[in-house]
Amino acid sequence: MIAKLTALNQLTLPKSITRSIGDAEYFDVKVEDGQIILTPVNIQRADAVRAKLAALDLTEQDLANAVAWARES
Repeated sequence: MIAKLTALNQLTLPKSITRSIGDAEYFDVKVEDGQIILTPVNIQRADAVRAKLAALDLTEQDLANAVAWARES
């Protein structure tokens, strides 16, 4: 497939490609042997972490205990 790079360095990915990778919004970008490699990444937002902690019913003390335990070794 062919994609065009615009004057503003924007690249539109073909719909068939974006469908196959899912809901990726961010990509890790690197160059290998003259090829641009895009790898979808999942960015964790602070709100998502807070929601997860709330769903697990963890308290600040639970987290402090976990950190203290992890630092013991």
